Amino acid sequence: MNDDQPFLSDDDKLLRAELNTLQQEHADLDASIDALGLVPIPDQLLIARLKRKKLALRDEIVKIEDRILPDIIA
Repeated sequence: MNDDQPFLSDDDKLLRAELNTLQQEHADLDASIDALGLVPIPDQLLIARLKRKKLALRDEIVKIEDRILPDIIA
């Protein structure tokens, strides 16, 4: 038996898959915001909306990370 990898329940696998998806979407939004900033006359309203969405995604990512790795009081 391979002891190098911890046992992952189905819930953990689903959470990790969702986490990966959200992280990719967060990175995509970051790239979009950067690209919009390079336009001669950037659409500030669109950039603000994308930044708000990016922050909301970050909050979701943190929630999922906390569910995967709960705080352990030593």
